Amino acid sequence: MVSVPRFDGDYDHWSMVMENLLRSKEFWMVVEEGYTAPKEGVEMTAAKQANADAKRLQDLKARNYLFQSIDKHTLKTIAQKNTAKHIWDAMKIKYQGSARVKRAQLQRLRREFETLEMKTGESITDYFGKVMVISNDMRVYGEDMSDVKIVEKILRTLTKNFNFVVCLIEESKDLDEMTVDELQSSLLVHE
Repeated sequence: MVSVPRFDGDYDHWSMVMENLLRSKEFWMVVEEGYTAPKEGVEMTAAKQANADAKRLQDLKARNYLFQSIDKHTLKTIAQKNTAKHIWDAMKIKYQGSARVKRAQLQRLRREFETLEMKTGESITDYFGKVMVISNDMRVYGEDMSDVKIVEKILRTLTKNFNFVVCLIEESKDLDEMTVDELQSSLLVHE
């Protein structure tokens, strides 16, 4: 039995997981390109009819997954539900937000990222978790968040008791090549 992700208001997470599910079931193309039923009375070869039937079945299956993932109230707010593409596009328009909203969200996240500092008594794991949540949210909104940028941010904002370790890492490692996971493991050893 396939576990279908439920839409809980977090469109970015839902769309990522749902797209992955639909791709794994080989239904994403019908969501991306859409399905158009053949016009009535148009003669088709057996091969074209079989292709049209296969596309229709794919669309029905993709819609089934979408219907399972979206609650009744949300579905009622979507005007057009006759193809998987219509459902997907309606959800995107309704919940992803306009460019202005996305820009404002990104500005908020940038400010949060810039002001974030490790607190005294905070563990490396907890601090890395905070940094990565904000970094990944920024990536969702289109920000280029390279490992280098994140590694440098973390090294700048650790508490004073990590100063020696930071100097050691900066002297012995190439920060351009260091991943966030490598930094975390190095700091955990010294914690």
